[in-house]
Amino acid sequence: MQALSGERCLLAKCYFHSTLSQMCSFHSNYFMLNLKVLFVCLPGDSNPKESSPFINSSDAAAEKSQQYDGKNMALFEVQSKTHALGKFLMMRLSASLQEEMDTSPMVSSLLSSLANYSNLPQGSKEHEEESEGVPWSAPQLGTLMGVYMPCIQNIFGVILFLRMTWLVGIGGVIGTFIIVFMCCSTTMLTAISMSAIATNGVVPAGGSYYMISRSLGPEFGGAVGICFYLGTTYAGAMYILGAIELLLIYIVPKAAIFPLEGLEGPEAEAALLNNMRVYGTILLTSMSTVVFVGVKYVNKLALVFLACVILSILAVYAGVIKTAVEPPVFPVCVLGNRTLVWKNFDVCAKTIETANATVTTQLWRMFCDSPFLNATCDKYFMSNNVTQIQGIPGITSGILADNLFGNYYEKGDLIARGSMESVEDHDDPLTSANRYVLADITSFFTLLVGIYFPSVTGIMAGSNRSGDLRDAQKSIPIGTIAAITTTSLVYMSSVILFGACIEGVVLRDKFGEGVHGNLVIGTLAWPSPWVIVIGSFFSTCGAGLQSLTGAPRLLQAIAKDGIVPALRIFGHGKANGEPTWSLLLTACICETGILIASLDSVAPILSMFFLMCYMFVNLACAVQTLLRTPNWRPRFKFYHWTLSFLGMSLCLTLMFLCSWYYAIVAMVIAGSIYKYIEFAGAEKEWGDGIRGLSLSAARYALMRLEEGPPHTKNWRPQLLVLVSTDAEQNVEQPRLLSLTNQLKAGKGLTIVGTALEGTYLANHEQAQRAEQALRKLMETEKVKGFCQVTVSSNLRDATSHLLQASGLGGLKHNAVLVSWPRNWKQGDDHQTWRNFIELVRETTTARLALLVPKNISAYPSNGERFTEGHIDVWWIVHDGGMLMLLPFLLRQHKVWRKCKMRIFTVAQMDDNSIQMKKDLTTFLYHLRIDAMVEVVEMHDSDISAYTYEKTLVMEQRSQMLKQINLTKNEREREVSTPLTPGEEAQSPGEQIQRTWTEKYLNHLVLLSKMSTAVLSSLRNQSNVRRMHTALRLNEVILKKSSEAKLVLLNMPGAPRNRTGDENYMEFLEVLTEGLNRVLLVRGGGREVITIYS
Repeated sequence: MQALSGERCLLAKCYFHSTLSQMCSFHSNYFMLNLKVLFVCLPGDSNPKESSPFINSSDAAAEKSQQYDGKNMALFEVQSKTHALGKFLMMRLSASLQEEMDTSPMVSSLLSSLANYSNLPQGSKEHEEESEGVPWSAPQLGTLMGVYMPCIQNIFGVILFLRMTWLVGIGGVIGTFIIVFMCCSTTMLTAISMSAIATNGVVPAGGSYYMISRSLGPEFGGAVGICFYLGTTYAGAMYILGAIELLLIYIVPKAAIFPLEGLEGPEAEAALLNNMRVYGTILLTSMSTVVFVGVKYVNKLALVFLACVILSILAVYAGVIKTAVEPPVFPVCVLGNRTLVWKNFDVCAKTIETANATVTTQLWRMFCDSPFLNATCDKYFMSNNVTQIQGIPGITSGILADNLFGNYYEKGDLIARGSMESVEDHDDPLTSANRYVLADITSFFTLLVGIYFPSVTGIMAGSNRSGDLRDAQKSIPIGTIAAITTTSLVYMSSVILFGACIEGVVLRDKFGEGVHGNLVIGTLAWPSPWVIVIGSFFSTCGAGLQSLTGAPRLLQAIAKDGIVPALRIFGHGKANGEPTWSLLLTACICETGILIASLDSVAPILSMFFLMCYMFVNLACAVQTLLRTPNWRPRFKFYHWTLSFLGMSLCLTLMFLCSWYYAIVAMVIAGSIYKYIEFAGAEKEWGDGIRGLSLSAARYALMRLEEGPPHTKNWRPQLLVLVSTDAEQNVEQPRLLSLTNQLKAGKGLTIVGTALEGTYLANHEQAQRAEQALRKLMETEKVKGFCQVTVSSNLRDATSHLLQASGLGGLKHNAVLVSWPRNWKQGDDHQTWRNFIELVRETTTARLALLVPKNISAYPSNGERFTEGHIDVWWIVHDGGMLMLLPFLLRQHKVWRKCKMRIFTVAQMDDNSIQMKKDLTTFLYHLRIDAMVEVVEMHDSDISAYTYEKTLVMEQRSQMLKQINLTKNEREREVSTPLTPGEEAQSPGEQIQRTWTEKYLNHLVLLSKMSTAVLSSLRNQSNVRRMHTALRLNEVILKKSSEAKLVLLNMPGAPRNRTGDENYMEFLEVLTEGLNRVLLVRGGGREVITIYS
């Protein structure tokens, strides 16, 4: 006897102490089963051939195991109550049963499939079963019953039985064949794309909506899903109208509430439409009640409806074959070449001979005022002969040649037989119009396309039931393509056979008025027209029930996804999940289609929605194929992106062919839903193709940006916003992001970053909290951009890393926004302001612009509004135009919109202030910036001379105002010319340092205002002079801009010698003292604004 190891045992056979029927009835919570498991030990082989995890991992099972005598055999008896064991055994049992089913005879398999057949979408039957307390088990359907038959039933519908013969008569065999071929090609290409998507993973309930939303994203998915829902709903209205038309015209004409007898023209049309509305509403209410009470009744009738469709089509083909031998007798009475309504007369003749006498007929009495031969009769009646022709001459009659080309009519035109002679006076008005067969609508080619297309919809029936299929990835492509091929052959052959068997005037007779009020396609059927009438009535009723069952569940699936907030209420229903609210909305929308009351008017509406859905299925496949995402691995290999684009083009073409105004309305609806979901819907990440497309487009754009720096005309502030956080990772300067939002009229890049001290491993969670805080604040302040948290051993290095590493490729920041260090004079921690000065030096080295708002807490929030006030710009030195551009951007925001802009520049006493102001005003005019200009004179100072020269020289090389009429090439050269070599040799800091010149530094006044501590810290005469400059400028700025809402100043560069850092901070403090809101601006060393277009 050999001891057994769990890793060296092979599960050989399962013996159950219960019968097969008992084994199939598993409870959902408990599973009790006595199981004898036979293991086979394989000595020397440590790898089991088949592992049993619930045995190897169960110590209790090992303790209960019992060894039996045998060389290499052991038998264990295990009793388990765990749910995992039950699930495992169910899988084993299903596999065992499947093997048995594979060996069963085909007849029993077919009968089993027929018994389980349901044309309902996934989710309908299980809800009904659960409501009865019975655990639902999805029937594992194959290709035939799971995909092929439902598609056949959905594709064949009301149009085939009620309008196909009329389409052939109006459009001709050739024209109708083209329409059928175009529509069938569209659905075939769509089916190929759908098969690729459906076999690229599992497709749950929702069908096309699920495929599109997961392939193109929630915006496209929601928009197209709702369009598909509307199409399915209006399809229900079309089927109901078709059923009522069959009922009132062909089955029980006397049931009309509004009688048609004695009415003609608009009155008869209005009475018919009112009957359709009343009976359509009644039928809709009945069907909605059936769906609400229980879809199990619809499920039980699914096989009956399918049988009606198949038998009706077979009856038509049988009738066609019979016409070759013995054509049916359906005479048509023609007066001259006009087709007569065969009603209220029995003989197609004016008079008949009886007992050697000529007697007038009922037809005579219809056109004459008395039954006598000398009566006064209709002129056309007396001038033309009455002829009786065969309505169904048969397939061998050669009538096909007469029906090859179309005959389009205006509303009210007579349906005439062109090959017969007619004597008529065109000056005589038409009398007794109700005696003739007339065209009820104006017909044209595009109308026929819109009416026919709904007859090829329904190709999604298989994908909607993917959860019920044994092998969805195999069954959906084969079943759908086979169903489209079958239905396309039926439609194409029907066009030819109808044209070859039926007389043209009968084909053009929409309601069969010339053949005793029979359904035209019914006259061709064998053995009786009633086979088609009854069969088509039940099939249209069944199709209507299926639409009312499927549409609410589609809406419920959209609502449950949560992408459309307004539809969330429709995600709820009864306790068992039935979509009650969705059904109510569906019935209301369906009622609007019934109130239209015309099948010919409703058909183009649903054609739009279905075509839009199919178009986006093709688009989804094309996008996924072209992106070549790693997850795009369909099992269906017979697809190509060119086929998808062809299918998409055909869908778009058919939309505008059917009805250009309906197409525009459908696109507006889809576009509105798209934008609504984009702005108000929940954000979903489904790995969709549009996101992949965005990634590809972003990569392409980034590569293009790498080709060179942006032109001055394209320059916009790409901000790196540096914020600090407290111990709880909350942002300390939230108004900094408010200012960022107000500066974003340029629509550039925004990166909000913060630095943390420590190691990344130890502070990972802290960094994540900080990032979440940044995201939350950005969302609150409506700042669109990215956030970044950097962790380093000290804050200085972390900030430097942010400055260097933020951005990607050509999409990098060109400006840094950081707040002025608060309370920098107080406390013993000098590292904060020293880090700030190092940041100024680094931005200068990196040639980045620097924006430093002082007193950031006093800046307005995004909700505040300035009704008046000024934004003052003190233009001390030229910084590439940043001081001009920033106020313009701020004034685009609603906070600063009503503020006016003022620009101050400084002049010496011996300068021509009037000319300076004039030149600066001209310069601003060419910059297209509205601002007031003021020149401030300062005694004994050459700041103004330097400022005036540098301001105009750096932008326009001292002659810009004289060269407005440059050629285009010269303008481009002037704009793109870099700084002169002498200028480039100096850093921006050195350029700004030149502002504080020797003449001005000789004035040592007002030093009494400075504290003794500051005076003692000034180590040389130059620092004293600089501080005096700051005091003088501060006095002037306070005098002019004390009431300004915002003051913008040039920010000088940090000193090279770090021993003067504290003096630099004091200098800036004195320069801005007494001002409420100050924005210190330091240019990045390049032009950011130009006068050229």
